[in-house]
This record gives sequence, structure tokens and C-alpha cells, in this order.
Amino acid sequence: MIPVQGYRGRKVAVLGLGRSGLATARALAAGGAEPLVWDDSPEARAKAEAEGFAPHDLSRAGAFEGIAALIVSPGIPHLYPVPNPVIARALAEGVPVDNDIGLFFRSFATRDWEAFEQSPRVICVTGSNGKSTTTALIHHILTEAGRPTQMAGNIGRGVLDLDPAGDGEVVVLELSSYQTDLARALTPDVAVFTNLSPDHLDRHGGMGGYFAAKRRLFAEGGPDRAVIGVDEMEGRYLATQVAEGPEDDRVIRISSGLKLEGFGWSVFARRGFLAEWRKGRQVASIDLRGIAGLPGAHNHQNACAAYAAVRTLGLAPKLIEQALASYPGLPHRSQTVGERDGVRFVNDSKATNVDSAAKALQAFPKIRWIAGGLGKDGGIAALQPFLGSVVKAYLIGHSARDFALQIGATPHEICETMDRAVTRAAAEAEPGEVVLLAPAAASFDQYPNFEKRGEDFTARVQALG
Repeated sequence: MIPVQGYRGRKVAVLGLGRSGLATARALAAGGAEPLVWDDSPEARAKAEAEGFAPHDLSRAGAFEGIAALIVSPGIPHLYPVPNPVIARALAEGVPVDNDIGLFFRSFATRDWEAFEQSPRVICVTGSNGKSTTTALIHHILTEAGRPTQMAGNIGRGVLDLDPAGDGEVVVLELSSYQTDLARALTPDVAVFTNLSPDHLDRHGGMGGYFAAKRRLFAEGGPDRAVIGVDEMEGRYLATQVAEGPEDDRVIRISSGLKLEGFGWSVFARRGFLAEWRKGRQVASIDLRGIAGLPGAHNHQNACAAYAAVRTLGLAPKLIEQALASYPGLPHRSQTVGERDGVRFVNDSKATNVDSAAKALQAFPKIRWIAGGLGKDGGIAALQPFLGSVVKAYLIGHSARDFALQIGATPHEICETMDRAVTRAAAEAEPGEVVLLAPAAASFDQYPNFEKRGEDFTARVQALG
């Protein structure tokens, strides 16, 4: 646990008592603060009470009297589409609003560091797609290299649940737009921006607000190094905002298709090969094509981002190449969960939007595609240019019939349930084809989250025998 600094002897309100909320309350108490906790759920309040925390109804009049700050869990809207009433009251009364990420950055460094030979470092990863894979890949490379490292944030543990950093340790954090938008402190040593595509637009008041939330990671604290994906215009804009010019090697531009030779430092992948360029010449190259845990151009972009991030720490290309080859992949992200009669079954349940589904559909030549769930604004009509590799679609969930109307002439079948979709796809698939779950939709019509959806797909595949 990382004790929160700066609030000793003061009352701090905590709104939302899920994983991050309870971890925040514990870390505040460890730092000498008095956490006053609240959640609309009686079950969540009871769980907090069992740990000795006092529920404090933040919705009543006068609730913020004597409160030094309000710490909010990431799933609670603080501005758009409308702020939570408790947050609105805090803002009206001038109470600072923060989250666990902000508390982490104000509390991570301690006097113990004065005795270290090498100061701990923080690498933060944000973007629309590939955040989790890039974060896990950086952590994997560091682990394989023998560097002390911890991983947290939007993946794995809450940031305040981390152990205090040791000598030379590297903490790798995945940060969502919800987290970067509200944090009052954002001071990573290395900041990574993978890419940008429309998502969570209601929470940010549109695309501009969504990009602004991501951009804060680079603008607030000024990282020593910035790794920025430039396959979209927003990334190119961000790179030029951060860099003094194209030769500025504090910014490492990355791409999964562009040839980036005219910059101070760049890492890009083309035709399955990763290339590192510095000051106009190539200094390293890695063949990514045979790495089972990183299939497709989108994962090659993730590899470029992770490679660039760890290169800023001085890791050698050969060592990174060996670590990439042993990367097993993350559950629910281009994860091979079985093979049967020459047919490969791939779980990409995390592909919950059009952009991530498009990337998954470009990773394999012949696909039996399982898609559907709770469709997002705009549907999946934008996927039509990427359906050339789809032999047939098997549509499930609430939006199955809507999706059927949006995929043009692509052969399809309304299956409604995962069980039927897997059964039908497996029965019709031929050797060399891939049965791919890439839903392009949220899971909440049939599952509590994308993980449970992926687990169901995996279980159905394994039950085929």
C-alpha cells in the first residue's frame, strides 16, 4: 500500500467503494487522514463498515463541512453527461475533487528514495485501444529483463494498492480517459499514447473532450519522454505540441504502417517488421510475424509502443526481442483459446468498439466472426471496408438484428446466444479458418463485463471437445 501524503489529520471524503474506492480509503488512513466514505449501494457501505470505515452520507446538506477533498471512483461522472449530484455539490462548495491517480502521484515519492542508487520510474499508458496489451507488454519485458516492476491502474491492482517502490523499480500504469481527466497530479517519467478513436464520448462531451482528457497526461506534468502513436491526426498534433521540432528525441513517434525516418527518434512496424530509427538511420529491427501473442497490425503497434517505452530506460534491442517472443498475450485480447481440426479459436472480447473490432478483423485471412451485444452509437456500418476476410458472421445479443442490416452482403446468421454462435461457427469452419469473437459492442445485455463474455466464449470452445 502507498500511504497518501498531504492530508494527515484532515477529513477526506471518498465517493464510490469499489476496488479503487476501498483501496483509496485504506491508503488515506495509512497516511494519517480520516476517510469519510460513501456509496449509494448499501452492500458497498456494509463492506466498508466491516473494514472499520465510517459511512458519511455525502448527499445530505452540510456534508462537506470540514472536508479537505473529495476522492471519486473512475466510473462516476464528474462533468458530462451530467455530474453526479454529490460531485456537483462539492464543486459548488469549492471542495477540490481528485481521484486515486492524483493521490498516487502526490504520494509515490518518499524520503526513502534519497538512499536509492537509482530513482524509481513511472511509465503511464493511455489511448483508445491497445492500452492493456501495451501496459502488460512493457511489464513483461521489464520482468524478463530482471528489472523490478509493478503494474496497476486500469489493469490489475489499484494504484494505491501497490507496494512502495524499491531501488530502481519501474511502475507501469494503464490509465483510462476517466482517470486522466480528473487527476489533479499527473507526472509520469514516460507517457505513452497509443491511438485515438471515438469512445466514451458521452462522458467527455464529445471527441474534443475525450482527446483533451488523454492529452492531460502529456500537458500537466511534462514527462521526460513521450511515446506517441501518429497513425491518427490527433497523435500527430500531440507529438508536435510536445516536441520542439522533428529532431527532438524526447518524443518517440510510433506507427503500425507509416515509415517514420525523418525524426530524431521513431519506432514503426511495416509488413510485420519493427524498425527503430534514430537521427536518420536505422539502429534495430525485429521480425514480429512469428510472435503468437501479438497477431495483426494493431498488436504490432502495441509492440512498437512497448519497445519505445523500455528503450527510454536503456534496455537493449536484443533483450527486448527475446522478451517479445515469450509474451503470452492478455486474456480477451487476440487470445488463442483453442484449436480444433485445423480451426483456430480467438477470444477478442475486449474489442467492444468499431475501431478495435476493425483491427481484429484485419489480423486474420479467413474469419468466422462472432459479433454483437449491446451496440454503441453509430452501430457497425463503418466496419464494412474490413469485412473482406469474413467468411460468415454469427450475430448475438441485443443488437444482432441491427448488426445484420449493417454488414452489407456479408453472409450471416442470427444466433442470439454465445452457445449457438460457437456451435454453428465450429460446425461450418474449415481448416485454416479462424473463429473470432470480436463483438464490436458492449457486453451488458447478456454479461456483467467483457471478461465474463470472453470466459463464456472460451468455455464453449473448450466444451466442443
